[in-house]
Amino acid sequence: MSSTSARRPDGARDRDSEGRARNARPRDGLGRPLPYGADGVPRQPEGVVRTPAETVAEAQALLDAGRPFHAHEVFEDAWKTRPDAERTLWRGLAQLAVGLTHAARGNTTGGARLLRRGAGAVTRWTTETGVRDPHGMDTAALVGWARELADAVEDGTAGPVDAAGRAPRLRGGS
Repeated sequence: MSSTSARRPDGARDRDSEGRARNARPRDGLGRPLPYGADGVPRQPEGVVRTPAETVAEAQALLDAGRPFHAHEVFEDAWKTRPDAERTLWRGLAQLAVGLTHAARGNTTGGARLLRRGAGAVTRWTTETGVRDPHGMDTAALVGWARELADAVEDGTAGPVDAAGRAPRLRGGS
């Protein structure tokens, strides 16, 4: 059984309230599963419908706290609940948060790849819509932050990535 298995110590699979398989193990601040019974950080509830302002504020607080995996879950809720015209934007922001997560976990290849993928999605969305500061976010600064961090992670100049220390500013520069 792998260390990230969704089975409890009694061998049964974890299930959510609707009976779907869902890993209920506690998680650390970067979203890594911990052993059953360990103290973890609170998980983000899934499927929460937030206003764009609430999404940005909650994601920024999580990024500032060094919890980009959890910020990704907030962006994922927006991606799934906001209008279709904004899907690419929110998905790109989720990818930026996951890229930071992987970089902070030491996964340089995955981190750089996801940071670039997210930057590409945000750039594509702003180009297609002509909107440069959706919901008060500075997309040019976010894209610049992501590309700079991806380069630094890949070439080794980033060193160990501190998720809180390298978190972007969603509004007003990074």
